[in-house]
Amino acid sequence: MSEFDANPFADPVDINPFQDPSVTQLTNANQQGIDDFNPFTENSRLTPPISDTKVPAGQKTTPSQPAILPTTVEPSPQATATAAQLALLRQQEELERKAAELDRKEQELKNESYTSKRNNWPPFPSFCPIKPCFYQDFAAEIPSGFQRTVKMLYYLWMFHAVTLFLNLLACLAEFIVDSKHGVDFGLAILWFLLFTPCAFLCWYRPIYKAFRSDSSFNFFFFFFVFFCQIVLYIIQAVGIPNWGVSGWIAALSWTKTNLAVAVVMMVVAVFFTVCAVLSLMLVQRVHSIFRSTGASFQRAQEEFSHGVFSNTTVRSAAATAASAAAQNTFQGN
Repeated sequence: MSEFDANPFADPVDINPFQDPSVTQLTNANQQGIDDFNPFTENSRLTPPISDTKVPAGQKTTPSQPAILPTTVEPSPQATATAAQLALLRQQEELERKAAELDRKEQELKNESYTSKRNNWPPFPSFCPIKPCFYQDFAAEIPSGFQRTVKMLYYLWMFHAVTLFLNLLACLAEFIVDSKHGVDFGLAILWFLLFTPCAFLCWYRPIYKAFRSDSSFNFFFFFFVFFCQIVLYIIQAVGIPNWGVSGWIAALSWTKTNLAVAVVMMVVAVFFTVCAVLSLMLVQRVHSIFRSTGASFQRAQEEFSHGVFSNTTVRSAAATAASAAAQNTFQGN
């Protein structure tokens, strides 16, 4: 009944919560730990115990270093402009150096072309007073796809020259056997001296220049002259008497008189026939190439007019004629 003996109307008793035995016990224990703490002697209470681990003898221990954060420094506008200017100067120097190198190489190429493109045909020896008149180099001037055709035309011209020389010898044999054929021998000499250089200049050089520079005008000039050359080969192969050629008719006429002369003239007639056949084959081949290159008669006219008006000699002659005509007109008035 003690619980009911307390007077509820009496003054309340002061109760200290820290006077509780459980709180007092904990407080005293913590206080004792703080009082006994010595940071220089008792590190084991605050820091975890160091484990008794051993480092292997072969492994090196690297001391730990603090992390260093990279620092970014923004350049100033003046420094940026200076760097850009220096870069431009370096680029300009590089361009000037390359330009000088290109100029030097161009000058070397010009010198090489001047020295290497000296006339080399006909290939006269150095001690000969007559010097070469033309420059000819198939590998350097003719495209690779047309070199074989141009070489075949060159060989045809050489075969043409050999045939004319054999014709001269056949007419000489004819003249030795019978002096009445002196006209044939004289004409054979003329044909050899005339047709050999004319064939080179009138149809071989134009076709060489046509393939070299893709010239429509030279193509048309070659076709015109070469057609006349084919007709001439046919006439020479036929062998009209007293024309200075050893064709089939002239050779057969000697079979009953002198067989040796007839055989020599027949060989020449075979050569003329081969020339005619090869010419027909080559002109057909050149014509097919001409059609594939896109050349035309209009283009040939343009090349001719451009070549005529760009020629200084023609222009000076035309100016002189025009001035003379104007002076005559004024004097007449």
